[in-house]
Amino acid sequence: MTAATDWHDWHLPYDDDTSPLSRRLRLVQQHINDWLDRRSDSSLRVVSVCAGQGRDLIGALAPRPDADRVHAELIEYDPRNVAAARLGIAAVTLTGFTATEADAGDFTAYRTAAPADLVVLAGVLGNISDEDVRATVDALPRLCASNATVIWTRTRRDPDLTPAIRGWFAAAGFAEEAFHAPSDVLFSVGVHRFHGQPRAAPPSGRIFTFAV
Repeated sequence: MTAATDWHDWHLPYDDDTSPLSRRLRLVQQHINDWLDRRSDSSLRVVSVCAGQGRDLIGALAPRPDADRVHAELIEYDPRNVAAARLGIAAVTLTGFTATEADAGDFTAYRTAAPADLVVLAGVLGNISDEDVRATVDALPRLCASNATVIWTRTRRDPDLTPAIRGWFAAAGFAEEAFHAPSDVLFSVGVHRFHGQPRAAPPSGRIFTFAV
């Protein structure tokens, strides 16, 4: 981790409904809802990687009458964002949600979170090295339960890595369900379903390191 970006203030564009970040948030929330609509399980496990203030999961699940089916762990490094996430969880009484202060770039953080039925990777793949992006995708079978879904985001700023990322998902045992690349903004949102064999997560070990 570095101190180059204030990850608390990074959330400020969410206050503008027309900002690219708000538009991306709505797409991620839409896919979270679509995922839950497809799943009839009485209990589902979710992990949000570098969750920030948890606006995607909290915003998507708060209005739902079946939110109690979801047990979510929001893993976040910045203590101010963790505090904001905990306030958000308490405000809408999502009793199955936990905000954990930890480094999501290490397998240690996932001891109680994996294997997950949904992995949210919003705001992660654009803030780590290309090598770590591939390592993160390769690590997902160790975080995913059978038939899990991964929702991810990444900028398409030149050079655009998203074609390679989509190929890495395929190689790791995932089928693409959606890919959004709006022409007037640089963000993209992808959704992949895991059809491979889940693998046990090691007790520790580096997955990625934030580069900015």
